[in-house]
Amino acid sequence: MVATFLPPFSTAEQLQPCMRERGYAVLTPEALAQATGVALADLQALTPDWDDLEVDQYLKDGGRYRRRRHSCFIADHSRLEQAPHRAHWQSVDYNALHGGMHRWFEPMKPATAANDAWQTLLLGLSRHCSALKGEQPWYIEAHQFRIDTIDGIGRPTPEGAHRDGVDFVAVLLVAREGIKGGETRVFEAAGPDGQRFTLETPWSLLLLDDARVIHESTPIQPAADGGGHRDTLVLTFRSGGFQGEA
Repeated sequence: MVATFLPPFSTAEQLQPCMRERGYAVLTPEALAQATGVALADLQALTPDWDDLEVDQYLKDGGRYRRRRHSCFIADHSRLEQAPHRAHWQSVDYNALHGGMHRWFEPMKPATAANDAWQTLLLGLSRHCSALKGEQPWYIEAHQFRIDTIDGIGRPTPEGAHRDGVDFVAVLLVAREGIKGGETRVFEAAGPDGQRFTLETPWSLLLLDDARVIHESTPIQPAADGGGHRDTLVLTFRSGGFQGEA
């Protein structure tokens, strides 16, 4: 039997101190709601959107275990604006497997992007980013992921332990159904220390300082006969512009 380690949860008030001390923080759904000002029930109402994601056509391992949608936003003080649809691009320095490609994913549904809970969530997290690194516009890429086990195994991070080339990364667990595995691992980018734990509660949050830590999630397998899946929302916050811009 493989041991399952509990997340090192912090309160909403401890979010920024934890980020400054160790470069990451983990919040329960209730703490996330308190930290961002969004009602948890309103976040939970977004969950069915993950049932309508498109197959990722860019996986270099030939897999079809990942479905996703991708849209971009700009948070400037109390205003959130959706940016024109654009390709997702990362340098090979940060993603050796899929970097250097302009990957055009299907956008998020308009109703999701316009949802009050969605906008409150992004603006709330942006305020914490500004508290940590100064008030400024934040260029946000939003990725809705479903990793399934239809073919026996699914890889949340096929590129392995990595940074994303941004300022902050927010990983929110949306759903976890009929699977085992999917352990989250966070390591110091410039040291040997790390921590491992499994996110199991929907709408729990892992917030990362991308310059200080690297992260990965281990593969998932079906817990019993039949397929299962792991749904996440990954938000990246970058100052100065989106990746790939001059």
